[in-house]
Amino acid sequence: QVQLVESGGGTVQAGGSLRLSCANAGSIFSINAMGWYRQVPGKQRELVAIITSSGSSNYADSVKGRFAISRDNAKSTVYLEMNNLKPEDTAVYYCYVLGVRVGKMDSYWGQGTQVTVSS
Repeated sequence: QVQLVESGGGTVQAGGSLRLSCANAGSIFSINAMGWYRQVPGKQRELVAIITSSGSSNYADSVKGRFAISRDNAKSTVYLEMNNLKPEDTAVYYCYVLGVRVGKMDSYWGQGTQVTVSS
């Protein structure tokens, strides 16, 4: 059973900060990439940030300069530091992992954590 444990969501005022974390509880191996997507009702899930096993990262244009993704390979955990949050950052944020489970490379998702930014 896949277990990606997310934490850190919540409600914050515009300009504030939050830190999301996502821990792989151990069922996914040979992790290639870890990242975060977000989704608002009625819209497609969109990439926020992603980081590879070598440390290369990519960000959505809308969060560049405000968000920072990092990972702790020893803890199999990915973090998203979100600064200068804006109301348009309000969404459900999903952890994403590309890795191997039962011998197969596949994409895996966390359960989602709500981030609400008030104006």
